[in-house]
Amino acid sequence: MDRIFGTQPDPDQWLVIGTAAIALAAVIPHPLWRLSRNAVTIAHEGGHGLVALLTGRRLDGIRLHSDTSGLTVSRGKPHGLGMILTAAAGYTAPPLLGLAGAALLASNHITLLLWVVSALLIAMLIMIRNAYGALTVIATGAAFVLISWLTSAQVQAAFAYTAVWFLLIGGVRPAFELQAKRRRHNSGDSDADQLARLTHVPPTLWLLLFHIVSLCCLIGGGRWLLGL
Repeated sequence: MDRIFGTQPDPDQWLVIGTAAIALAAVIPHPLWRLSRNAVTIAHEGGHGLVALLTGRRLDGIRLHSDTSGLTVSRGKPHGLGMILTAAAGYTAPPLLGLAGAALLASNHITLLLWVVSALLIAMLIMIRNAYGALTVIATGAAFVLISWLTSAQVQAAFAYTAVWFLLIGGVRPAFELQAKRRRHNSGDSDADQLARLTHVPPTLWLLLFHIVSLCCLIGGGRWLLGL
């Protein structure tokens, strides 16, 4: 327990910058993004599921697909604040999780971050309803557990910083992808469109909110990680 809740030494600045470069390289090139986006989808659908439970809805299940899309099904009133918060949680979850992770790393709780993520992935696995989704979550969770148990503090720091940078940087791109889909009139069932139907607020304003949250988290989280 002392190891989990204790603090670890600050990593070297070169490691912090290097992990940011690795995360950026996983997000910018489209071929790599097609693979790494699965991790953002886990956070996206996990955000829907967590907020659904927190707002009193019944979570029926989560599906993750090989094309990096996902689906979270919950029961409850088809309108109201709980449904609105649940729908809004998807695109905001990855950057907000990245910001929370940056706060933990800035306070030198590297091992605690790895364990918290592992616990969240285990909890999410219970609600996964398809084989590909289960395999993806198991593989991701296994990586966090093995790194936290078997590796040195330096390796843990490199892995944790890469993961947090990836959530912060990777949390920005989906909103731009959604914006591009809207320009092609190919996003009628997107979270922004569902929110528009629930609130009568134009989907472009919800899309703007997604942009604001992701960019603010990237700026704030990046400053924490870099010690600025």
